[in-house]
Amino acid sequence: MTTAGLQDRDVAVPLLQRLRGGFATVKKVWADGGYTGSLTDWARIALGLDVEIVRRPDEAKGFVLLRRRWIVERTLAWLVNSRRLARDYEYLPVVHEAMVKWAMIRIMARRVAAAAEPQAEEAPAQA
Repeated sequence: MTTAGLQDRDVAVPLLQRLRGGFATVKKVWADGGYTGSLTDWARIALGLDVEIVRRPDEAKGFVLLRRRWIVERTLAWLVNSRRLARDYEYLPVVHEAMVKWAMIRIMARRVAAAAEPQAEEAPAQA
């Protein structure tokens, strides 16, 4: 998480370095066209990451569903359902990051609970 005053491409290098430090098994990163250029070569050489740029087709008109980009949009839509994240209440990026993590933990806990529910129903009734 960064402040709104920073360009994404300006923080891409430290972000990818943090990614590599925390998650050594990550091999591929998808990014939009704003990251085209030397970043992809640097990430491959310095970090061993394959940065794939997801581009909009030149001939496309209107809305086009872009491969991999919808995952980010869908996740952001889930986060907006959290009341705390529906507005910009936080002054510090670290607090906002904590709220995003909290919201995602809640979402994932509900999914795990929902997945476990049918298994409990299938168990034979005790007499």
